[in-house]
Amino acid sequence: MADEDREPSRLEQFRQIVDMDPDDYFSRFGYASALSDAGRYAEAVQEFRAAIRLKPDYSAAFRDLGKALERTGAHTEAMQVYHEGIPIAERNGDLQTLKEMQVFLRRLEQRKGRQPG
Repeated sequence: MADEDREPSRLEQFRQIVDMDPDDYFSRFGYASALSDAGRYAEAVQEFRAAIRLKPDYSAAFRDLGKALERTGAHTEAMQVYHEGIPIAERNGDLQTLKEMQVFLRRLEQRKGRQPG
């Protein structure tokens, strides 16, 4: 199959959309999610942060930023993000996102409590 016949991947599609409208928070969030799904967590972190800059009350972006940070090993930073995102989810009435961040935060706090030092 020739390159021009190849359908763009989900990642490429989101990249193109972000390139067309870099100030669209939802496109940034979609691109970040696609990066995360591809295991490109450091890049996903940057895009989740961009989505949050564009829409600071988007609780799902906080949840998924925290998850991506966890995947990079930045557990303390992930905890800070969950602490920031939980009150936003509460204010928005995003109950599922709220519950998920509370669970993720609790797991990190428990894991940190078991670490020596």
